[in-house]
Amino acid sequence: MNQFIEKITGMAPLTDQVIATDLLIAAKSGIKNYAFAITEAITPEVRQTLIRHLDDAIASHRIISTYMIEQGYYYPHDTTKQIEIDLKIAATALDIAKH
Repeated sequence: MNQFIEKITGMAPLTDQVIATDLLIAAKSGIKNYAFAITEAITPEVRQTLIRHLDDAIASHRIISTYMIEQGYYYPHDTTKQIEIDLKIAATALDIAKH
């Protein structure tokens, strides 16, 4: 993001959080899609390939979620705190939309 825009909006940390959240959502989506595809695969070779991809997607999810937890972006074990963060992000998005 342009440094000037980052300074006037205070969005630099939020940008990192948004990118990490998008990656986490993509990893979760990939896990669901690979799991579904495995149930539909006919040949053992295709099934094994999909299982390898599923394992990679799960590993990616673990890395991304660990990063987000360490950065204070994600609280999977504290729903109250996670809701607070989600509301803050929503309020920021609404403020940006007003300007």
